[in-house]
Amino acid sequence: MTDRQAPGRLPLDEQLDELRAVLARNDTLTEVLTRTATLDLPGWYLTAGCLFQTVWNVVTGRPPEQGIKDYDIFYFDATDLSWEAEDAVIRAGREVYAGLPAEVEIRNEARVHLWYEQKFGVPCPPHDSTESAIDRFAATTCCLGVRWEPGGAWRVYAPHGLSDVFDLVVRPNPVLAPREVYETKTARWKGEWPELTVLPWPA
Repeated sequence: MTDRQAPGRLPLDEQLDELRAVLARNDTLTEVLTRTATLDLPGWYLTAGCLFQTVWNVVTGRPPEQGIKDYDIFYFDATDLSWEAEDAVIRAGREVYAGLPAEVEIRNEARVHLWYEQKFGVPCPPHDSTESAIDRFAATTCCLGVRWEPGGAWRVYAPHGLSDVFDLVVRPNPVLAPREVYETKTARWKGEWPELTVLPWPA
């Protein structure tokens, strides 16, 4: 297997080039990036499943968009923590994303601590940035965000690197989400992408 066929073994700068090339093959993803940039949301990223699942699809020879449930946009605005402010952004997004063949979900990560415990059963300390929210996904593979900066430059946030993403390895990230969340998500992923290596939640 050549390095071109095994991007998980490439140097990081080349992995970033490979990531951009792979994500560009998902037309919905690139359109979401383009349209989100027009919303001018503070600290926004397209994040999580749509990114690593596009990589999994391309690496395993599937259509780039196969099995992707939705496209998640995180932003961070601590100036107004009301639901009304977030809902206004969500409604603006509905107009911007109209006509796309997939659901796009927008969330203000400055508000997550207000509802997380009710939904997941564990308290969530307030995030201080979009990046800190990405850091707390249930799997390290999920800890990935991209956006387009003014002028079209890519910004990539990947605190755990990219090798596991390309190598189809899923590792638990037991910093916030409970074990049940990890196991539910990985069971679905394993069903869709049986080539995955899913590592167990730590004892």
